[in-house]
Amino acid sequence: MDDQNKNLILATVLSFLVITGWMILFPPAEPVGETGAAVTEQAAGQGQLAPAAPVPPSAATTTDVTQQQANVGRIKIDTPELSGSISLLGGRLDDLKLKDYHVELSKESDIVTLLRPTGEPEAYYALYGWTPGGQTALEDVPGPSTIWTVEKGVKLTPETPVTLRWDNNSGLIFRRSISVDENFMFTINQSVENASDKTHRMAPYGVLARHGEPTTLKGFFILHEGVVRQVDAELEETDYSDLTDLSYDEREGARASVSQVEENGWIGFTDHYWMTTLIPEPGQAFTSVVRYADNADIYQTQIRMPTQDVAPGASASVETRLFAGAKEWETIRAYQNDEGIYRFIDSIDWGWFFFLTKPIFAVLHWLNGVIGNMGWAIIGLTLVIKAVLFPLAYKSYVSMAKMKELQPEMEKIKERAGDDRAKVQQEMMELYKSEKVNPASGCLPILLQIPIFFSLYKVIFVTLELRHAHWIGWINDLSAPDPSSILNLFGLLPYAPPGPESLLAILSLGVLPIILGISMWLQQKLNPAPTDATQAMIFAWMPWVFMFMLGQFASGLVVYWIANNTITFIQQYTIMRSHGHKPDVLGNVLKTFKRKSKDAS
Repeated sequence: MDDQNKNLILATVLSFLVITGWMILFPPAEPVGETGAAVTEQAAGQGQLAPAAPVPPSAATTTDVTQQQANVGRIKIDTPELSGSISLLGGRLDDLKLKDYHVELSKESDIVTLLRPTGEPEAYYALYGWTPGGQTALEDVPGPSTIWTVEKGVKLTPETPVTLRWDNNSGLIFRRSISVDENFMFTINQSVENASDKTHRMAPYGVLARHGEPTTLKGFFILHEGVVRQVDAELEETDYSDLTDLSYDEREGARASVSQVEENGWIGFTDHYWMTTLIPEPGQAFTSVVRYADNADIYQTQIRMPTQDVAPGASASVETRLFAGAKEWETIRAYQNDEGIYRFIDSIDWGWFFFLTKPIFAVLHWLNGVIGNMGWAIIGLTLVIKAVLFPLAYKSYVSMAKMKELQPEMEKIKERAGDDRAKVQQEMMELYKSEKVNPASGCLPILLQIPIFFSLYKVIFVTLELRHAHWIGWINDLSAPDPSSILNLFGLLPYAPPGPESLLAILSLGVLPIILGISMWLQQKLNPAPTDATQAMIFAWMPWVFMFMLGQFASGLVVYWIANNTITFIQQYTIMRSHGHKPDVLGNVLKTFKRKSKDAS
């Protein structure tokens, strides 16, 4: 077995083992069906609790809150991206839908619902208020059950903000002004006027609450879903399962994690494609809190602003923002770069290979903007990657070509040395050194493809821009596997192929995985089949093993692999021709079929 073939087999087997391990650790996701989170009255009461420092407001039961909500008004939300309403009960944002995103691929399916009011399955909402301190009583400040009145505005749009007002009838007048931009960012200004004859002490807060653990891609470790927060320079990600393991905090009255942010930070919940985030002004110190109430099964993220003393005749205010929407890369990047939200782009889960995933997606996004089609952009990205790696690939292919030239000399060495393996290795190394050939260089391009492959897999899986992205014909979602199937002759037979939950799914190969297997097989035919039977068997099976392994991967990833194989074939063929070797692809294919026919007979 010559060293060139050894290296190629080593690299191929390594790739096979890595991808197999990847599939075992990170199997293709099966979305969990929606489940309602049953919330008891006690749990709902805990869910309405505002920050525990220094004194929590009183709580209302789910039944009370639901009944109260039915008896108070709502303010409609209508923007180019969002629809929903604000409840005057607590002034809570608890009804929000994303106009441009559907639950399923069909445009006839429901649009995505992000926020839901208390009493509905998986209730999810934002609350704001003031925590009293000193001699200020709990009833002096607005809380989750406060009924606000509308002072200004009838509908929240990017052009028409709204202002809510509450008078405690003891000299304090509170206002909450809410505005929204054309994307997903709300601005909330909380203010208080003190017309009483005494100084009041209080601290503004913001809360995001989720009743019960939401529907997630459970056990899919490549994706983070749960709490994400920036604490100055540190980004923290906490899964829902880890939230339930937080230490119990007596002061909080729940399992909690409390961090003090000195200058820059934000906190919220991140889902696969959607996110809600509480964002104080850049440079603002605040307390960042994650809470989980065991007896309530309610998760909370909170921002607690510094306590303020409001003297008689004085006023105080604080402005914070709330991101509630889709994790669009360009939109989130603009909030970071143009509005100063520190490291907001890292709210997207770029993973361990962030130094590759970030630039890969940036190039992919740019190509999509130029071409106007994400599938062709993936092929364009493949060309860019191959161009960047071409110097290494060229060196590798040249080394492989020289190895072929040295084949007669290598055979002579084997004949002279006989069974003396040490002598064979010694003379081989001397030959490589004198001819300036590195037998291991053939592995390098293949090994470099592994982190790039994983990074692109991460990009395609986590980024919203690939979701429901059309390429050509039947490929309408590049983030999902090829929907065609050989089991129903690609739609010619009148029955549906087995779904991903079936054991037969691995046999349900689409057009793209089959093309992938053929492209790998043809790439092998640039060289004659190895004479060694073991090598020949490995080479014969490898394309088809990869075809089945990648059959249930995202279509976008398979498109990349096909494009990569095709470009590699062209590069290798051209370089081999330039060094005087004319690959007999057709002849090698015919030899394969002849050998199979002979073996069969």
